Amino acid sequence: MKVIGIIPARYASTRFPGKPLTDINGKSMIQRVYEQAKKSGLAEVLVATDDARILEHVKAFGGKAVMTDSNHQSGTDRCFEAYQLNDEPYEYIINIQGDEPFIHPEQIELVATCFNSTHTQLATLIKKIETPEELFNVNSPKVVVGTTGEALYFSRQPIPYCRNIPSDIWHKQHTYYKHIGIYGYRADILEQITQLPPSALETAESLEQLRWLENGFRITTAITDHETIGIDTPEDLQRAIERS
Repeated sequence: MKVIGIIPARYASTRFPGKPLTDINGKSMIQRVYEQAKKSGLAEVLVATDDARILEHVKAFGGKAVMTDSNHQSGTDRCFEAYQLNDEPYEYIINIQGDEPFIHPEQIELVATCFNSTHTQLATLIKKIETPEELFNVNSPKVVVGTTGEALYFSRQPIPYCRNIPSDIWHKQHTYYKHIGIYGYRADILEQITQLPPSALETAESLEQLRWLENGFRITTAITDHETIGIDTPEDLQRAIERS
């Protein structure tokens, strides 16, 4: 099974411009993500960027990077272009978030193992929610899964609604999962989903993965015990450093 990891890395960011190049204890954020991805045993790791500064920086520390279009609307689209630009074909692609410098290599490996099943089209990770704060945080999407482990729906709100139960103990009455934003794609499926227009559910929740579900694609989930630390602001970075 040939798997490539692609790390989308844009320079522009409303809340944190130049985020991939920010220093974290002597190494840039993008270098830390790249090095964690390399530890996972992927056949190849590639940074997909839209900025020459990031491209040259990755090459300077010995990594591989390609320049992609600056107009992509999502990391999924950027991944597909990078996959097309790569010289060697791969059966599967893993989209590794460029703003998670402390990602565990085991999480990347876990996504890859989802493709041991020939039925898997898309894959992602989920983690059990332990607190009401996590459950009601609209910035942390929740996932409803079926008995086969495939995602049924993603929402910023807690689903299901626990009728006649106080909301502060919902997480004790039902097993809720939050979404961990790493994706795996079968190569042919990645090409197909990049051709889809935005969907009604996606627009309502502002969650791209709903576009795939709404169009009949299946998303396999795997449960991780590791927390991920996404960094959207300088304040997030400080908290991540303190927790690492």
